[in-house]
Amino acid sequence: MLQKHALAVAVALLATAQPGLAQKYSTQKNSGVIGIWISPEEIMALPTSGPAWEKLKKLADSDFGKAKGGHNDNHDVYTYGQALVAVRLNDDTYRAKVAANVISAIGSEDNGNVLSLARNLIGYVIAADLIDLKNFDPAKDAQFREWLAMVRHKELGGQGTLITIHEKRPNNFGTHATAARAAAAIYLGDQADLERTAQVFKGWMGDRSSYAGFKYGDLSWQADPNNPVGINPVGATKQGRNIDGVLPDDQRRGGKFKWPPPKENYVYGALQGALAAANILHRAGYDAFNWENRALLRAYNWLHNVANFSPVGDDRWQLPMVDYIYGTNFWDGSLVKVGKNMGWTDWTHGERGTATPITAIRGSVRNSQTNSGVENATVQLRQDAQVKYETNTNSQGQYSFNFIAAGTYEVTASRNGFEASSASVTVAEGQEVTVDLVLNPVQDNEPPAPPRNPRVVEGND
Repeated sequence: MLQKHALAVAVALLATAQPGLAQKYSTQKNSGVIGIWISPEEIMALPTSGPAWEKLKKLADSDFGKAKGGHNDNHDVYTYGQALVAVRLNDDTYRAKVAANVISAIGSEDNGNVLSLARNLIGYVIAADLIDLKNFDPAKDAQFREWLAMVRHKELGGQGTLITIHEKRPNNFGTHATAARAAAAIYLGDQADLERTAQVFKGWMGDRSSYAGFKYGDLSWQADPNNPVGINPVGATKQGRNIDGVLPDDQRRGGKFKWPPPKENYVYGALQGALAAANILHRAGYDAFNWENRALLRAYNWLHNVANFSPVGDDRWQLPMVDYIYGTNFWDGSLVKVGKNMGWTDWTHGERGTATPITAIRGSVRNSQTNSGVENATVQLRQDAQVKYETNTNSQGQYSFNFIAAGTYEVTASRNGFEASSASVTVAEGQEVTVDLVLNPVQDNEPPAPPRNPRVVEGND
């Protein structure tokens, strides 16, 4: 578990706990290494035992080859993992391997398109940052910097450049490009490009006064089709349904607006890029985790509490980090796979932050006759007859709404074959309230239908 005595971590958590608080602590370390993603000081506070460390160490000791490029190449995330081990063990043998792996990325962009580059780039930048490549191997660092400055502007796959894609695509293409562009700008000391990256990303989160130059696809998931955004605003509804936190330009991949919402995996792909971008910008001094009423938190909240859709596979690396930043309970504590652009968060962010209290309503739905849990019952939180949050019970009849807005709600539970049940509850900020509901099976009070083709038995009288 994380040892919470790293000052930078404490400051970061305090900032995320207070919406609107400007987060302007310095990322420049005495050693000259910039903590683009995580600092050596923070890494040194992490454990060298346990399943997450063992998995990471095994990877660092393996031969995972050189960069290949393309959508499915995890070499970048592996290189970043190897850099974590190099720093934690303060081992120059590992650092040398990391330096060689970073340099192997040069030219690999030709084996993919802009999205491939956007996914793959940040692992190499963060790895170079962590091992202090500039001082460890100045020649390799100069070579890497020359390539990094160039590749941001390189046309790939007929789609444009990393920068043009960032400013045009309001979906997974754009969010991955955001993270890569931000990391590169920080490593190169390009403050103007970093500022532009933050401006565009804030516009994607919903501040159209910051930036509104994206090209959107189908608009049916947008709260306001005339003013489309990357994440729908607070309180957004459509046809009486809660779409607060929806990523419209990725949710549309599952089709036009319909209910229940499709479990569209492109959304988690986009959030991989967005979460990485927010953390990079956050450490650079931008209050990205709080922008637009905590747009990222609202996105994860909608997926879990309304769409009833948790990430699987390589999307799960996001959960430890979201819990760490926002104090949520989305992650179950199990090991996570590396993602498309990041990983190892079960080691680096394995303990939930405590600066932000959870506001939650949890409970169970039970059958009044059998006292057993009612599986797959629909549970809604309503305000003024509008559905604010919606989920379904699990196989034990349990439900949970985590990190909701404080207020008074009508909690309703329903399922075919049962009479609906409801209760009113008020939950304060930081309070966790339990509401258990009981459903009565529908009683059939109508007389039985006459039998079909009755056999008439004649009497003997």
